[in-house]
Amino acid sequence: MSAKIISGKEVSAQVKERVKAEADIFTAKTGIVPGLAVIIVGEDPASQIYVRNKHKSCAEMGFKSFQYALPETTSESELLELIDKLNNDKDVHGILVQMPLPKGINENAVINAINPKKDVDAFHPENVGHIMIGDYSFLPGTPAGVMELLASENIDISGKKCVVIGRSNIVGKPMAMLLLHKHGTVTICHSRTKDLPSITREADILVAAIGKLGFVTADMVKEGAVVIDVGINRTPEGKVRGDVDYEAVAGKAGYITPVPGGVGPMTIAMLMQNTLTAAKLSIE
Repeated sequence: MSAKIISGKEVSAQVKERVKAEADIFTAKTGIVPGLAVIIVGEDPASQIYVRNKHKSCAEMGFKSFQYALPETTSESELLELIDKLNNDKDVHGILVQMPLPKGINENAVINAINPKKDVDAFHPENVGHIMIGDYSFLPGTPAGVMELLASENIDISGKKCVVIGRSNIVGKPMAMLLLHKHGTVTICHSRTKDLPSITREADILVAAIGKLGFVTADMVKEGAVVIDVGINRTPEGKVRGDVDYEAVAGKAGYITPVPGGVGPMTIAMLMQNTLTAAKLSIE
């Protein structure tokens, strides 16, 4: 048996097509073009790739794209001043500050400064609270992308045992909440979890978001499980690989996402969706 590959490339293209069609109708009706402002501080190479991809996606969608590349030496007060300016700019509907930020800048202060209605990353405590109770406008791109991938294969979550490895605010925690909202029975595992393999082997749906190359091995996976790999790691040869030992696990799982080409493209597609939602919220 070999797992069915869930292609993020294909599904993200469908999402972008849907968002573009919706955005065209919205702009024709209102005259408003959705606008996304992306701020990057410093020279982190991975962050620069993400920023370029976001700019490219805005161009494909016909969205306005505002880019702010600030030097490593930028102070917290300068960054907060820029966010305040963008909060009050009618052409900017979504604001995204690329993480990680240089030392000396408090990430929480930056997240809290963004107007929740423009917070297209959905990291602001107000938006996190909305996700918790299941009444939200925005979802973080990566967990939302995972849900879209599951939906694309008509994978029913209701009543399934779902295991999320990783408890970050960006992926692990919101991922668990979204699976819970779809009536999954959810376990969150992390570095302190005792006998992790015995828990992951129970999972009908296993989401790996731990940031460790090839961490999930075949003996940790139940026969026929759905395995979603959120990890992005570099091999010693410089290749991008996930948290799952892909070749070994693909022989055992029912469905699997590749890295690259799985969850990655979905994150940006869902960000475009959030930017459109933010543009719609701006006139309510």
